[in-house]
Amino acid sequence: MSTVLAPEKDPIEVKKEKLSLKEKISYGFGDFGNGFMFDLGQLYLLKFLTDIAGIPAAAAGTIFLVSKLFAAIMDPIVGSSIDYRKNIGKRGKFKPYLIIGSLVLAIFTVLLFISPEISITGKLIYAYALYMIWGIAYSFTNIPYGSLGAAMTQNAEDRTSLATFRQIGSLGALLITSVIVMPLIVKFENPKVGYPVVMGIMCIVGIIGFYICYRNTKERVLVKEAPREKLSFKSIVKTFVTNKPLLTLVLMTIFSISAYNIKSALLIYFAQYNLGNVTLVANMSFVIIGSSFIGVILMPKLVKKFGKKHTAMLGFAICIVADLINFFIPTNIYSFTILSAIAFIGISIPNGITWALVSDIIDYGEWVSGERKEATTYSLFNFSRKLAQSLAGFLSGLGLSLIGYVPNVAQTAGTLLGIKGLLTLYPAIALTIAMLIIGILYKLTDEKHAEIIQKLETR
Repeated sequence: MSTVLAPEKDPIEVKKEKLSLKEKISYGFGDFGNGFMFDLGQLYLLKFLTDIAGIPAAAAGTIFLVSKLFAAIMDPIVGSSIDYRKNIGKRGKFKPYLIIGSLVLAIFTVLLFISPEISITGKLIYAYALYMIWGIAYSFTNIPYGSLGAAMTQNAEDRTSLATFRQIGSLGALLITSVIVMPLIVKFENPKVGYPVVMGIMCIVGIIGFYICYRNTKERVLVKEAPREKLSFKSIVKTFVTNKPLLTLVLMTIFSISAYNIKSALLIYFAQYNLGNVTLVANMSFVIIGSSFIGVILMPKLVKKFGKKHTAMLGFAICIVADLINFFIPTNIYSFTILSAIAFIGISIPNGITWALVSDIIDYGEWVSGERKEATTYSLFNFSRKLAQSLAGFLSGLGLSLIGYVPNVAQTAGTLLGIKGLLTLYPAIALTIAMLIIGILYKLTDEKHAEIIQKLETR
């Protein structure tokens, strides 16, 4: 592979200081805050649209498909616009976006859970418009946050630590929102009031999380100049196609994140209809998501022993086996919860490692092109996550429609089996494909990345 040499005047400055524990924890609070807004849409929006707003399941799933595809297309545009900012300022290139972005995102998150008293067509238009705008607001918050990790350090050990704390923050938000949101909503006589009020409370916590991250982190890998190549669609595509590890990670993520999101979205349906009590989702989520912290805590040691790639494959394998067993054995709340917990332990490992991989891929892109484009690269990776999320939302809604789901009534035996299949069988198949993709196609090993860092430092 030919490489493009860096310019004589290197526009990259790297400060070598190690990250403190406080800074690593604060970085994790960013994803904690992010989860208190993002997870609400993944966990409860489909349920709100079908059961509260009265939108048919297939139409609600299409909202996810179209809106997330729109957001996926917008991500590289948002990321590139951040990379091409010439005036970085004293606060850094990425950090200023965290405060303003989180405030705007919080407002639109609450608006998502308001159902105006209009026709179904009007509700569809409202939902489409709000979810698309929400997606743009999310991009202007999440892309700078994700890019910040690569700008904080190039040390492999520190990056694994950042990925670990980020995943802990993400899982912490998912755990809390899964456990407390539904019990709080059912305390309201009118769910149309309960949903926006509870979501507003969650969003306040989210803003606080982003502020902690903003206040206590520091950008060390400083890009003094904007990229020399003019910003265009061609330059964005070039960044994508010349980075083979990024292409592989994108392909893998489409399958892994769609599996993860379907698990999150369908659990509430399984609790209500297969188990007969919607509030069980709180107890189940506490055990299932709480157990996944085991995977995150083990992740640094596993990476040190096996490397990022093989550790990710191990996590996928654990989840696949647990999900397949869960589908084929009879439904029982205890066995289902235990096996789901094991599956979440497994999937939390590659989900956490992904954040370290994307930082390595940013370095690879700089090595190949001679220019460092954190936000553009991260946004292209985020593009795959949005595609996966759109696929998960669409498949959830379409799947519910195909299996004969009717809101707020007793479901047939076939529908109950269908809900269980969507929750366990689809993820097992999707994660098998994801494991094969990273196992066969991903060539940026930890050793190769270390060589690249040495060459970048020599430049």
